[in-house]
Amino acid sequence: MLAAFWPQTDPSQKEMVLMQTVLRGLERYHYSPQTIDDDFSQKVFDLYLQNIDGAKRLFTKAEIDRLNAYRNKLDDQALAGDFTFFNLSQELLDAGLKKTQGFYREILAQPFDFNAKEEVELDGEKRQWAANDAELRDYWRRYLKYEALTRYVEATQEQEKSTDANAEKKTPEQLENDARTKVLEMFDRWYDRLFKLKRDERLSQYINAVTGIYDPHTNYFKPIDKENFDIRFSGRLEGIGARLMTEGDYTKVSEVVVGGPAWKGKELEENDVLLKVAQGDEEPVDIKGMLIDDVVQLVRGPKGTEVRLTIKKGDGTVKVISIIRDVVIFDERFAKSLILDGANDGERIGYISLPSFYADFENQDGRNCAEDVAAELEKLKTAGVDGIILDLRNNGGGSLRDVVKMSGYFIERGPIVQVKGRNQDAEVLSDTDPRVQYDGPVVVLVNNYSASASEILAAALQDYGRAVIVGSNSTFGKGTVQRFIDLDRVVSPAFTDVRPLGEVKLTTQKFYRINGGSTQLRGVTPDIVLPDSYHYITSGEKEENHALSWTEIKPVSYNQSVLRLDHLTEVKRRSQERQHNSAIFQQIDANARRFERQNDFSKYPVALNEYKALQAGIEAEAKQFENMFDAVVNPGVYNLPADLAAFEGDESKKARNKDFVDTTGKDVYIREAMMIIHDIIDLERLASRN
Repeated sequence: MLAAFWPQTDPSQKEMVLMQTVLRGLERYHYSPQTIDDDFSQKVFDLYLQNIDGAKRLFTKAEIDRLNAYRNKLDDQALAGDFTFFNLSQELLDAGLKKTQGFYREILAQPFDFNAKEEVELDGEKRQWAANDAELRDYWRRYLKYEALTRYVEATQEQEKSTDANAEKKTPEQLENDARTKVLEMFDRWYDRLFKLKRDERLSQYINAVTGIYDPHTNYFKPIDKENFDIRFSGRLEGIGARLMTEGDYTKVSEVVVGGPAWKGKELEENDVLLKVAQGDEEPVDIKGMLIDDVVQLVRGPKGTEVRLTIKKGDGTVKVISIIRDVVIFDERFAKSLILDGANDGERIGYISLPSFYADFENQDGRNCAEDVAAELEKLKTAGVDGIILDLRNNGGGSLRDVVKMSGYFIERGPIVQVKGRNQDAEVLSDTDPRVQYDGPVVVLVNNYSASASEILAAALQDYGRAVIVGSNSTFGKGTVQRFIDLDRVVSPAFTDVRPLGEVKLTTQKFYRINGGSTQLRGVTPDIVLPDSYHYITSGEKEENHALSWTEIKPVSYNQSVLRLDHLTEVKRRSQERQHNSAIFQQIDANARRFERQNDFSKYPVALNEYKALQAGIEAEAKQFENMFDAVVNPGVYNLPADLAAFEGDESKKARNKDFVDTTGKDVYIREAMMIIHDIIDLERLASRN
């Protein structure tokens, strides 16, 4: 598709220019440029091997020894645009795939003896490379036996539990054969996808091993990858409004997006199989066996254009349907709010869920999270809420502009975050709007997966003493700023015929709190920590390869007079007392201890009795925690009247909203956040009487 717009060039020249242009961009723009030397080469080598065979299932020591000859040469090859090592790795990778495909097909053709006592280590970091093919094949035998054993035990248990008198009772031999068949089908699908990967996709993996040495958020994007990133960030695309998936050689519809063109047409349905795609009146393209990215490129297109799909329905009929592409909005990413009954009669708490800091910079009518949250705040104020919970759990960040603006909703004006590039003074980004959109008590909910922009907002409101930050023992710890560099714009004029090259997302700056500390690596420690399943497991940026370090700079002057949390110590004490006396929080803590024990467990028995005993123990322990979050703890959860009209006549939206309301009603973390707001209100009331 894209190739039609550019003259065809020598692929090797394009690859050379691509690598050199990427390195030039990193040297010029990255926050922490690297010295391209032997140490750099070794890091790239290790990261690339981890990416292509971290499980140590494809290569033997002999192949690794051949690759090791280049361990200190990748720096020189990268600078020269030489891909000798990459070409050898792909040659060995293809050979390894073919060899191990032979292994698994041969092994799975024969029954397993589930009585033989042996075990398998599933964590590649805990194993050495196989000494030879015989040792590698033996590992595959035990690995496949484990995969088959898990399915055999599951099928056996399902058959034993079945109350259907007419159901076929299979023999152990039949169940074992079924298990091997399922494993074979799984690996055939997996290997089929691996064999279909094009050279440019594999090359992207290699280039990302180079960019990954700079930091974990610096990545190379092929043109289609950048397009997908923009869609995730903005929450919209121009197309038909259907999510697609690969199943064998075919592309199936996994979901029809509510409100999109396909949904409005009522002809395309979930599980329909796409056979051909045509642009308007053009000849249709047979897409059988095509990679999903290529299919997506054919199906997407500008608003107002026609795409004709040849589809196979569930009843076997084949038909051609026409869809006029339009803007598709993925509304599940957007801010939404509810009202909760508070701890006292008449007390009402506003709840805002913000899954990401989304922004659509390409379209004037596009949505952005700052405006959406402002609208939700206005609705909640009109409803007369006594406090607000802003839920940033699992919010990975997004628009810096919007987080600065949104943080300013809760203070008069002032600095929000400091941003510093390499060899530059810190730039202070401030809220300059004197308006205060909400002046009541605020709790910000976070967890280990609240990152980047989420951490900026939490840190700013914590430093100002404007909100109580509540959640996991720390947020993610991503305190860096990235920007995209369009490689087509920076490529040497002598090589413009190699376009399109794609883009590089690279780290150019660090975030610093207004108190001078960075959110990088350490994240934000909540004022009140609530245990969750990962409470005792190290997670976040500190677990990433080649993460940038924590640093600090000078603080800036800041203050606010909207609402001061003068009783935070007592608020913390009350919350800790509730947690101590809470059966559910004690259970959550016990479950976190279980997660801690299991986190490093990776060696499994592949003998039937030993495996069943292990699983019985794991399941018995898990059973103690399986209904932890089933009880309704927030009985009064309501939609705002202004939101109800959006669900009328749309069963899908109505169902999603019901799930949102029900889930909120069972959320113990929201319950505790609500109690914290009650404590703030109560303590302020007591103080005013004295």
